[in-house]
Amino acid sequence: MTVFGRKPVLEALADRRLDVDKVILADNARGAAAKEIIDAAGARSVRVERASAHRVKVLAGNGKQDQGVLADVVAPRMRRLDDALARRPARVLVLDGVTTPANVGMILRTATAAGVEGIVVPRRGVASIDPLVVKASAGVAFHAPILRCYTAEEACRALRDAGYPLYALAGDARQSLFDAQLPRRAAYVLGGETDGVSEEVRRLVTGLLSIPMAGGVESLNVASAAAVLCFDLVRRGTQ
Repeated sequence: MTVFGRKPVLEALADRRLDVDKVILADNARGAAAKEIIDAAGARSVRVERASAHRVKVLAGNGKQDQGVLADVVAPRMRRLDDALARRPARVLVLDGVTTPANVGMILRTATAAGVEGIVVPRRGVASIDPLVVKASAGVAFHAPILRCYTAEEACRALRDAGYPLYALAGDARQSLFDAQLPRRAAYVLGGETDGVSEEVRRLVTGLLSIPMAGGVESLNVASAAAVLCFDLVRRGTQ
């Protein structure tokens, strides 16, 4: 996992639970801020490499917020979806079109707290795991069971092939989450902020589930819906 920006890099270096592979510092970074990073890396015996400011921007993928520094952090629970499925995790979340970093970060925090064993964060169509996501997760993103693949559709096909029933949260679903009989091992899809679950993924799901709304409220924010789902699974004792 790559983090960029002075504060996120310093926070990663300060977290002794994390294995920081290296720090890359722009060759024009000087002064107290650069010295603080170099000293923090030295205290952890983490190597610091110098690169052009342009190279740092390219590696960070964010030219406005990299602040001339990035770090490669080993996220101990991050793995490829295919590799994770060999271990048969009981409950898996799939993010489909969730593009707001704050929502991705909050979902990672909530799902990890609820004991979800895998959270699929596709490389396409979902917000990148960057310092904004890490901040929203309050640092949990470093330790969350993140599963990587290319698209949500690819993830859902792999899960179906592995024998997982797929349930998607949708406001128009007739079946209430609270009334549904759910198997212990299943995958749950959370759709995007604007369009919900994509049509490609809808065609693959076993069923659609809704969260009952009252008071004229149409729907919940996707991160709030994820919290309701995850802790309803805890309540069911399906861990």
